[in-house]
Amino acid sequence: MSVHKHGTTGPGCAGTCCLKATDLGVSFGGEEVLRDVSFHLHCGEIVALIGPNGAGKSSLFRTILGQVPHTGTIEFQRAGGDKTRPLIGYVPQSPSFDRGDPVSVFDFFSAAISRYPVFLPSPRSLRARVGACLARVHGESLLDRRMGALSGGELQRVLLALALEPLPHILVLDEPLSGVDIDGEKQLLDMLDEIRTRYDLSILLSTHGAATCAMLNAIDPPEGFFWRGGVPYNCSYAIVDVIDGEPELVAENLICYAPA
Repeated sequence: MSVHKHGTTGPGCAGTCCLKATDLGVSFGGEEVLRDVSFHLHCGEIVALIGPNGAGKSSLFRTILGQVPHTGTIEFQRAGGDKTRPLIGYVPQSPSFDRGDPVSVFDFFSAAISRYPVFLPSPRSLRARVGACLARVHGESLLDRRMGALSGGELQRVLLALALEPLPHILVLDEPLSGVDIDGEKQLLDMLDEIRTRYDLSILLSTHGAATCAMLNAIDPPEGFFWRGGVPYNCSYAIVDVIDGEPELVAENLICYAPA
């Protein structure tokens, strides 16, 4: 995948939307969690943040979302160069729902995107809007399913659809492959590739280890990473390994593969 240029071309970030983090630092109760974290994230890119539990991945995400104080700077600029606050869609890590809860996907979505009381008969326009949101992730059939009855992969579809309403500049997913089976992982990765292509989004996701990235393969993979082969994706990934809270870029602009 090459980074999509909006009209103009040039070196570096010229002609692209760009999230730029410079020398980020985060501390909780005097304990340093992140130090001197710097990176660029462009439109049309998928970046995977890899590291063990407790390495600081979620803290970095919360920093980008503006939920925790930090040192350093975070800036976002449009393709034309003007700086603005980005609209960020966020998919949290493994939320759980009571399997006996009668709340449907439509009820859940309606409460999040409208002020219409869910205990009243829903207008057709609202159902159509929710259906259109679910269609972005091929989840129209889930509209009237109970939230507690969804599989891990189906729940991720619903949360992803919600994060895409309205369409953001940046999509952040915290451990999206957690609790999803092998087939679900492939479907989710295919869907993210489709979303970043169709809507030209920046996508930032995390996982606790390279094992859950086994769907991806790389030409000349970094030492210590094991992949399995297959059919090439039309995309590239920047793989970041987080060790003791310090992100270390171990590979970038990889040619990626789906499993055979």
